[in-house]
Amino acid sequence: MEKKLTVAILAAGKGKRMSSALPKVLHPILGRPMLFYVIEAVRYLSPRRLFVVVGTGEEEVRKEFADFPLTFVTQKEQLGTAHALSILSSYLEDEEGELMVVNGDTPLLRGETLSAMLSFHRKEKNKATVLTTVLEDPTGYGRIIRNDGGGFSHIVEERDATPEERRIKEVNAGVYIFSLPHPFTVIPEIKRDNEQGEYYLPDALPLLKKRGEKIGLFPAPDPKETLGVNNRIELSAATRILRERILTELALSGATIIDPLSTFIEPGVIVEPDAIIHPFVVIRGRSRIGRGSEIHPFTYLVDTVTAEEVTIYPNTVIMGAEIGRAAKIGPFSRIRPETKIGERVKIGNFVEVKNSEIREGSKASHLSYLGDSTVGPGVNVGAGTITCNYDGVSKHPTIIGPEAFIGSNTALVAPIKIGAGSYIGAGSTITHDVPENALAIGRAKQVIIKDWALKRRKKKD
Repeated sequence: MEKKLTVAILAAGKGKRMSSALPKVLHPILGRPMLFYVIEAVRYLSPRRLFVVVGTGEEEVRKEFADFPLTFVTQKEQLGTAHALSILSSYLEDEEGELMVVNGDTPLLRGETLSAMLSFHRKEKNKATVLTTVLEDPTGYGRIIRNDGGGFSHIVEERDATPEERRIKEVNAGVYIFSLPHPFTVIPEIKRDNEQGEYYLPDALPLLKKRGEKIGLFPAPDPKETLGVNNRIELSAATRILRERILTELALSGATIIDPLSTFIEPGVIVEPDAIIHPFVVIRGRSRIGRGSEIHPFTYLVDTVTAEEVTIYPNTVIMGAEIGRAAKIGPFSRIRPETKIGERVKIGNFVEVKNSEIREGSKASHLSYLGDSTVGPGVNVGAGTITCNYDGVSKHPTIIGPEAFIGSNTALVAPIKIGAGSYIGAGSTITHDVPENALAIGRAKQVIIKDWALKRRKKKD
């Protein structure tokens, strides 16, 4: 019979050192809550059940992860890690298999490491296995105390350690695997006679050993994986490490990241081979950068999908948009949500596009606003063109037919349709539909008063 794995993530702590009203496990790292990374790491193992023990900020945590396949359990009083686990006893009374316990503030853990640890636990037939690592500066971590044979003796928290024990560099990484139901048989024996007055889960291990059960130690392959986050400095450190991982993976898959130190790409973003990402670029959410595209400095992309060979010039902001093949955007452009930019479209400097479709080969090279618009293929939008889409109550559409030419400094008062092949004279305000292949001019008659300036100057004198 295949053994079954249950996972418990301990996420009830107050996180006092974060100095924040936000629950610690919800602090964002590259756009995702810290707890998200822990959940993703353990989901790599396909556990039968996944519990999250919550306490401080419980409602916020539940709301944030409402769509995840989790079972939330409330720890009303935060009396330590063993106390947190004891709350699960009623859920796991008749369970077999293994229980993995992970802290919710360890976002750097990899699913591959947890999988290797589980395999080790099963192969060695341990009743408990502890993830350990060696740190050059082990300050703040519980120390692993080994016996004369190099096996497990016990774990001592730093607050309770002797000076000699504090010099030990092998530490408890806070991940445990127990064969069920063993942890629940010894948790009632754990005392809280320590400096914190808490029930420590590591204290279950010597109790199991005393009963003759086998306790194993599994060293993490990379010490960085085990780093916890307890303050803003550690949050920044974790962000840096996760960012480096993402950029390394993208580079190895064929993308060019010119300066990883100044590039921020969130998890889940796809950058296809031969794309080039310049310094000071931020790419977030569900973005995808197509093969051969080039993203220039100081560009900010959120939930943006580009096709192949797109060029985005500096200082451009694009959110929730689709960019077609070989399009050129920027510099200093803003593309807002629900916008589709077609193939070979050019959106130039200081052009804003919102909730619009700009079809293949069209161009708006500078200083224009296109909102709630459908622009057909081959259209030229002159500088200073504005679609007047909002009447103070409702938004209205503008439709521009194929091959139309919109002269500079034109105001198109929506709702309005500009026919295919038509021309709009520069400086016009257009308030009625324009038929195909017509010329529309909507501007005041020019008046010239001769010598007006000379007379004005004489009056001043």
